Amino acid sequence: MAKKDRTGNRKTRDQRKQFKMLELGYYLIVTDTEATERCFFTGFHQALPEEVRNKLVIKVVGTKTRAMIDKCMELTAYEAQYRIPWIVFDRDQVQGFDEIIKEAEDKGIDVGWSNPCFEIWMYAYFGSMPAIQDSWTCCSEFGRVYETKTGQKYSKADEQMYGKICKVGNE
Repeated sequence: MAKKDRTGNRKTRDQRKQFKMLELGYYLIVTDTEATERCFFTGFHQALPEEVRNKLVIKVVGTKTRAMIDKCMELTAYEAQYRIPWIVFDRDQVQGFDEIIKEAEDKGIDVGWSNPCFEIWMYAYFGSMPAIQDSWTCCSEFGRVYETKTGQKYSKADEQMYGKICKVGNE
């Protein structure tokens, strides 16, 4: 800046550059279970504001975890507006876990997984994520906490699961 321009009338950062808010992209979430993940993500989807809800698609495919990558690629090929594909699955008892993640990432698919099971994610709504090694223990312990917090028995297929967790927990 030249000396003659230093008159004390400098523009603020906001005046110099207009910032553009990034727009939420179109997401595709592919998961492989008919119960917990489907109910959770469906409830999550319904709770979003309408302008955001229109940009998120959740597909539940009845297939093995490894085949979710192919299904995700197929869905994004036919419906190109879904620019940000994800697969979400449980870690427990998945053969070739690291290879699945690598293959998905190599194909541009983001990966979310729960270890040992999806219920561990929902534990966080109640303020903790305990170190649990196996999915059976995780599910039963989460069921106990869920019943204490909500006053209702935990069901993996409860369509209202997300709303109940949000009502008594902290997202």
